[in-house]
Amino acid sequence: MQNRAEAVDQAFLRRVADGDFPSSTTGLTRADSDLTDAALVEIFDSQILSRQLDLTSRRMQAKGQSFYTIGSSGHEGNAAISAVFRHTDMAFLHYRDAPFLIQRSRQLPGQTPAWDLLLSFAASEEDPISGGRHKVLGSKALFIPPQTSTIASHLPKALGAAYSLGLSRRTAHKGAMPDDSVVLCSFGDASFNHSTAQGAINAAAWTAYQNIPLPLVWVCEDNGIGISTNTPKNWISANAKNKPATHYVYGDGLDLIDTLRAAKQAETYARAYRQPVFLHIRTVRMMGHAGSDAQTTYMSINRIEETEAQDPLLHTARILVESGILTQDEVLARYIETGQRLERIAVNAATRPKLSSAQAVMASIIPPTKAVNTISAPTADERSVAFGRELKQQDTPQHCARLLNWALTDLMLQYREIVMAGEDIGTKGGVYNVTQQLSNRFGQHRVINTLLDEQSILGLAMGLAHNNFLPMPEIQFLAYVHNAEDQIRGEAATLSFFSNGQYTNPMVIRIAGLGYQKGFGGHFHNDNSIAVFRDIPGIIVVCPSNGHDGVLLLREAVRLAREEQRVVVFLEPIALYMTRDLHAEGDGLWTHQYPGIEAKATQGRVSAYGDGTDLTIVSYGNGYYLSRQAAALLAEQGIHIRVVDLQWLCPLPEVSLIATVKDSHRILIVDECRKSGSISEALMSLFHETLPQVQVARIAAEDSFIPLGISATATMPSRDSIVAAALALYQQGAH
Repeated sequence: MQNRAEAVDQAFLRRVADGDFPSSTTGLTRADSDLTDAALVEIFDSQILSRQLDLTSRRMQAKGQSFYTIGSSGHEGNAAISAVFRHTDMAFLHYRDAPFLIQRSRQLPGQTPAWDLLLSFAASEEDPISGGRHKVLGSKALFIPPQTSTIASHLPKALGAAYSLGLSRRTAHKGAMPDDSVVLCSFGDASFNHSTAQGAINAAAWTAYQNIPLPLVWVCEDNGIGISTNTPKNWISANAKNKPATHYVYGDGLDLIDTLRAAKQAETYARAYRQPVFLHIRTVRMMGHAGSDAQTTYMSINRIEETEAQDPLLHTARILVESGILTQDEVLARYIETGQRLERIAVNAATRPKLSSAQAVMASIIPPTKAVNTISAPTADERSVAFGRELKQQDTPQHCARLLNWALTDLMLQYREIVMAGEDIGTKGGVYNVTQQLSNRFGQHRVINTLLDEQSILGLAMGLAHNNFLPMPEIQFLAYVHNAEDQIRGEAATLSFFSNGQYTNPMVIRIAGLGYQKGFGGHFHNDNSIAVFRDIPGIIVVCPSNGHDGVLLLREAVRLAREEQRVVVFLEPIALYMTRDLHAEGDGLWTHQYPGIEAKATQGRVSAYGDGTDLTIVSYGNGYYLSRQAAALLAEQGIHIRVVDLQWLCPLPEVSLIATVKDSHRILIVDECRKSGSISEALMSLFHETLPQVQVARIAAEDSFIPLGISATATMPSRDSIVAAALALYQQGAH
């Protein structure tokens, strides 16, 4: 059977030469567009370039020079959409939008989209967007963040970016985009069905329904199929037409004139009314899902050929020829010359340097530092107004929740770009009152009560970060992060990697979690596993065990996000929020005075209590609290104890930790998280590799979910089980 890419190529040449154009699908003519002839030809040139790039990519793959050939053939209508919007209108694209990028490149002098995309095909380290890490569509200069391959994962952050535009106006914030911008987000009809897409589209409607400005254009490029699964006829329109507070526009992406009309209508509405638009564009998919896709296994040859007969390039050529703008020969000449030019360029692109070492590949996982203005700590007058009567209480020992609340207040006073977002964090003050009064102090624009959708919360945060805000989203419980973990893994953490450090998602994600809650919980509200975070390159996970350290660590977390553009997960142990006592009721040993506003922690530095060398206990969070209790009992038996609070869980603070424990004879690891995938696994490896002479043991939670009631702590370490494990290790060494 003939290669379908070759078949499409030959069919275009033959049909143009014969004047065998498909009939108009809309009845529109050249007279229905107010664009100049030159502008229409320019869009056609972008469509041609995209098509020839698809063909070139497949030829390169046959030679072992290209590695990922998912293309845009059949979707060339998105070049017309691109022509309508400004290059500063941030666009979150899906993988069939090369024509959009090519056309947008024409708005900014000096762009070289053909060369850039060929370098991407060849996985060259000179690829200007990803540095050779993946074939992605993106450009810093063109306000196009690169997409990941996770279906629909980009929709929530598009919502956030659109929301940020109105927020910039309301807070007088200087964003990366002009305040009158519009945000675009494109996806396919199959992606529309993904829960992430549905959640984001619903969240946008929910927001706009409340008359909150949201200049967002959803672009659904509907080709009627997702790999091999057909989309039911009229499914997209039936779902999208009646979405609350969302304006629906349909356009035939095969017809250049109709696509321009629909795109202009969408752009005008979104920019003028600052409300979402659902732009539904009909497309066709040609050459299969990707280069390796054997369409004939799930689609008849008749249907394949019927689809190819509706080639958008043929439709555009018909319009240009019928209107006398180009002749058939001129169309063919432009098409052939573009293909020949790309073949010449591809020869050079295929030889450009590739990433050749692990260090080179990993170089962009951690974002580059950012030059930021030094901002003074809040003044005494500012703090007096913000805290009111609470200011006098800061010299009195307080529990962790109260101290974290004060830290958040000072941080929001100092850094006006901080915006918090989450479920119930506003007037309610959060489930555990950590955000109490923040809404009163800073207003609903900076303390945003969100709908109950973790994907939208994290997407909102990422979108805010794209517009120079410093977001601090809250996930109400650690168990709930699993509803949206790909927003952290597939979007936030990978963006620097896929963009060679040009795009980042700096943020501090606050999560209430871990176990040991009294009177409330079960596995819905208690989750004692952080394995999901340990598997994500580039993120930082920090966990305080008490209020004093929590304040210092939170300040450092904000610095890491603001200055080093890091994604920081700030894990707050629920059970320790209100804890006041350590050994006996009323001792108040787990309360602290509020640290001075200049005091801060240092990334990667552990904290230690005691200096005994008989046995060192290494733990974090609730485990550290329980280990402190156990240490007192062990000391009564004459065992000299040191207790180390890791605080920094990912990456492990290896240098500081080893320096702290290297003189110890025995090390006991206490891990409140489940054994499998736990921090203790990494610690065991670290100690055995670096301190082979030291006896090491661990106690960790069982691989179990957390039950409700009095058995809630049965599967996890306790004070007494820590004492028993420490004694066993000590006695083993004594023999």
